[in-house]
Amino acid sequence: MPEPQPGTAAPLAGIKVVDLSKILAGPYATMSLADLGADVTKVEHPEGGDPTRRWGPPFQGDDATYYLAANRNKRSVTLDLKSAAGQAEVHRMLADADVLVENFRPGSGLARLFDYRELTERHPRLVVLHISAFGESGPLRDEPGYDMVAQAAAGLMSLTGEPDGPPVKAGFAMGDLGAALFGLIGVTSALVERARTGRGQYVTTSLYETQLALHANWATAHFATGERPTRLGSGHPSLVPYQAYEAADGHFVIAVGNDALFRTLCETLGLAAFADDERFATNAARVANRAALNDRLTRVLARRTVGEWCDTLKKAGVPAAAIRHLDEVYTCPQTEALGIVQEVEHPTAGRLRQVAFPVSFNGVRPAVRTAPPTLGQHNDRTQQGV
Repeated sequence: MPEPQPGTAAPLAGIKVVDLSKILAGPYATMSLADLGADVTKVEHPEGGDPTRRWGPPFQGDDATYYLAANRNKRSVTLDLKSAAGQAEVHRMLADADVLVENFRPGSGLARLFDYRELTERHPRLVVLHISAFGESGPLRDEPGYDMVAQAAAGLMSLTGEPDGPPVKAGFAMGDLGAALFGLIGVTSALVERARTGRGQYVTTSLYETQLALHANWATAHFATGERPTRLGSGHPSLVPYQAYEAADGHFVIAVGNDALFRTLCETLGLAAFADDERFATNAARVANRAALNDRLTRVLARRTVGEWCDTLKKAGVPAAAIRHLDEVYTCPQTEALGIVQEVEHPTAGRLRQVAFPVSFNGVRPAVRTAPPTLGQHNDRTQQGV
C-alpha cells in the first residue's frame, strides 16, 4: 500500500489499525481512519469475506458497490477467527497495532474470544473500538441490529415521512453511519489521551446511542414539552417556511431562518401584506399557523418553474435550492470544484470512482490512495510480516 508522502493530508500516518468489523458501521469508521493516513488491515473470513461483498446488484468487478463504498485504502487478509491459528495471527498483528475495531455481537463466541479485558491486559497501548446495535447495557444489549432496526427503535423513522403517510427510513444509513462517525471521534480522542498516558482504552458506541445523540433539537423540544413529535415531511419543527415546495415543473426548497428573510420572501412573491399579518409576522406565529401559510405559498409557487423561482429568490437573498438527483449532484460545478470525487484503479473493476474524505487539512484533501481490496488480496504480505 502506498505510504502517505510528506505534505499530503495524512494526520494519522504511522497509526496501525486492525479491522475485524464487517457490514457498514465498523468498515466506514476504519475507512475514515485509512483516509486520514492510518495503515488499516481488514480481516475477513476465508469463505466469502465481508457479507457486503455480495450485497448487490449493482456490482462493479467481482464485488458489490456497497462493499466498495466503505473499504478503500485498506489491505485485506483472510483468517478464521475461531481457529487457534487465526487467533494467534490476530494477536501477532495486534502486538504493534494502535487500534482494533470490531462489531461482534455481545455474548457471541467471537466477542468472548476477543474480550476487551484480555486484549487490554495483553496489549495495554491498544485502543479497542466496539460498535454494537444497542449499547453495553440494558435489556436490548444482546440483540443484533441492522441500520433500519436502529432507525425504527431509536425514533428516526417516526420523524421521517409525510404527516399522513407511513413511517419512512432515511435515505442514508444513518444508524450505521452515525455510529461510524462517533466511533471515529472516540478512537481519535483515545489516541490523543494515549499520547499523554501511554495507555489505550476500550471505546464503545452503538447505532442506538448515536441516533439518540443526533435527535438534537427534537429531543430537547420533547423534554421541554412532553409532547410526542409527529412527522412533518420536509418541514422543520421550529421554522416556517423551511421545507420543499412544488413548482410548475418539480420541487425545490425554501429556507427562511428569521423574520427579516420572511419579509423579503413575501415581497419577492408579491405577498408583502403577509409580513405584517399577525398570523405570520413572527416565526412563532408562522409555526402555529403553518398550514394556512403553506396553503397560500403552495398556490403562488406553482405558477413558475423551479429554475425561475431559484433564480428569483437567490437574487433577493432568500436561501433556496432545487432538489437534485445524484446524477445531477455528481455533474454539477460545485462538486467538481471541490475535487471530492476521485478515481483509483481496481484489480477487477477497472477505474473506480469514490467520494473522498470530506475534510481538508491546510487546503489538502486526504487522497483515495488504493482501491477497496479483493478478498485476501494481501495474505502473502501479512504472512511475511509486512
